[in-house]
Amino acid sequence: MKALVLGLGLQGKAVIHDLSQSGLVDDIIGADMDISSAEAFLKRGSYPKVRLQQLNIAENPDLSGFMKQSGAAITVCMLPTFLAHRVAEACIAAGIPFVNTSYSHWVADLDERARERGVTILPEMGFDPGMDLILGGLAVADFDEVYGMNSYGLGVPELSAADNALKYKITWTLEGVLNAYRRPARLLRKGQPVDIAGTEIFRKENIHLIHVPGVGVMEAYANGDAIEFIDRFGLGPQLKDMGRYAARWPGHSAYWQVMADMGFLEDEPLKFLVHHLTPRLQYRENERDVAVLRIEAWGLKQGCRKKITYEVIDYRDLETGLFAMNRTVGFTASIAAQMVLSGEVSRPGVLSPIADVPGSRVLEELQRRDIQVVKREEELAS
Repeated sequence: MKALVLGLGLQGKAVIHDLSQSGLVDDIIGADMDISSAEAFLKRGSYPKVRLQQLNIAENPDLSGFMKQSGAAITVCMLPTFLAHRVAEACIAAGIPFVNTSYSHWVADLDERARERGVTILPEMGFDPGMDLILGGLAVADFDEVYGMNSYGLGVPELSAADNALKYKITWTLEGVLNAYRRPARLLRKGQPVDIAGTEIFRKENIHLIHVPGVGVMEAYANGDAIEFIDRFGLGPQLKDMGRYAARWPGHSAYWQVMADMGFLEDEPLKFLVHHLTPRLQYRENERDVAVLRIEAWGLKQGCRKKITYEVIDYRDLETGLFAMNRTVGFTASIAAQMVLSGEVSRPGVLSPIADVPGSRVLEELQRRDIQVVKREEELAS
């Protein structure tokens, strides 16, 4: 079968790499408006299944026609999120399943049209969103009642490579990172919603520490709206705490709180920071990043109060050059595409990783790719 991968940035290259190892896929078309970096990546290894094509999606007037002509059995869209809707529309028109890593609200309005056409649209199949939803679904399913849930995502240089003042380097766009640094957050604490302004997420009172085994102690700060996921996980009135957090090396939060207080995360200064810092926050060839995703859920299981923790940990593969963040995002998208191709995921419409993807199978596939998955269960005091 043939796969079409749109967008050949860092994560798109990981998709191509993983699809190349699949027995289900014998031909891969990788398309982007600039294929030079993809050409350089392919030279690092053996990728006989891959053909590259220069294509500007934003300016292509007949995208569905291009997809039909390609003969692809699946489209994996790794383009910027603002293009996701147009690509998904074209997939529906062409009758080709669509997988991407963006939040589902970008394509939610296409559900009825996709069901009518019998086309699977599977968003949120990356790291965060993606693995977090899958792990959360598995954790919730273990409980009779859920009292609390926290998710943590982090992508940082391992400590030996955290050698600048920020203790941070880039594995995706710095613009995306800094935009997330000014996004408001919502949590549920003791049964009450808590709103945190985008300019205050790094304040000391909003930071707590977590310990990641084998990695170290990290600072966690609120990351986006946790409350919107309560219904998605099917959690009931017993839930008292819900949080979504990102984490960095200690000291990172204090630095960016000063920057926020001084207005450097406003639109114009942010553009300057992106231009100025991007070349200064690059990894060297021999440096690794570490990506960690942790889901903690606690509640009642078989009459006992328990806490279940799922943790995914990965490091950069220096042989391929793929960062941990590339692998955890791109490999998850590739696994999803292969599940669609194999028929493991087949329902038409806009699907959810929580309800429509066999989570335990995804974890098996991640472990086959040497991505560490750990589950811990402990009893809590009554």
